[in-house]
Amino acid sequence: MTNNLGSDTTADEAASFYANEIKGKIVLITGCTWGGLGAEAARAIAKHDPKLLILAGRKQEALDDTIQKIKEESPEANLRTLIIDLASLESVKKAAAEVNQYSEPIDVLINNAAIMASPYHTTKDGFEGQIGTNHLGPFVFTNSILSRVLASSSPRIVNVSSEGHGLTPIRFDDLQFKKGETYAKWIAYGQSKTANIMFARELAKRYGNKGLVAFSLHPGVIQTNLARDVQISEFQEPIYDAFGNTLDFSTVKWKTLPQGAATHIVAAFDLSIKDKSGAYLDDCQVANDHLRPHAKNNGDDEKLWALSEELVGQKF
Repeated sequence: MTNNLGSDTTADEAASFYANEIKGKIVLITGCTWGGLGAEAARAIAKHDPKLLILAGRKQEALDDTIQKIKEESPEANLRTLIIDLASLESVKKAAAEVNQYSEPIDVLINNAAIMASPYHTTKDGFEGQIGTNHLGPFVFTNSILSRVLASSSPRIVNVSSEGHGLTPIRFDDLQFKKGETYAKWIAYGQSKTANIMFARELAKRYGNKGLVAFSLHPGVIQTNLARDVQISEFQEPIYDAFGNTLDFSTVKWKTLPQGAATHIVAAFDLSIKDKSGAYLDDCQVANDHLRPHAKNNGDDEKLWALSEELVGQKF
């Protein structure tokens, strides 16, 4: 890559670096509650004259709060809200129908919204909460608005994954943790983050011939509202992956919120990585070598796509 950005780069620095690419773009970001990575990415992007920023989230009042704060800094920004609850396929389809009515194409879709290590629960459609919210909801939403994305002259999709993908492969034989009987919240989180990586790569494969570029990324370890179900003290206790290994958080370099959103912006706007479509980014750089073997391109991408279609009852 031609950028010299890295782990300490902030969203503002990244957005300034890609100001020419941001100008005139239409960008849709999910999970735009203030204090989270989506809102921070939106705030930084808004300063560089995008044609339109669509902020998606579950609650209108939370989106209004984010808009008000962005407008304080960028009063001229053209902002629109979209209500979507990724834990409800009915809500996802309603939001997609709204997007499909837009006259504008979507140049960049950033699938940022997620939940992390939450207690066992199911979505409105009966899926284990984390795979439902973090993968199946975005899977249906993305595929349902794909025609609006592909209508762009430079379509791009970014899935916010995590280094947490290393916790586990996709549990094809027990995706739903035997309806909670075998539930382990960190393994469930890791599985959903592995799914984000595979989904981005399969999108790149399926639609590359239509110009689509897709990436997944690890934003870094950051204390955001994503971790509302996790106490910081939990990171002092052993967290086990699916292979029986303990994760050691004592050596982790924590990032600030502005540093955490920087890689979103690189993945969304860096023109020099278009030929690396399907790649995984970390610390503002392409970092496929940071992928665990189970998340590499090994035939599971297509298998996950087929299973996802089966679960949601829709072919894409």
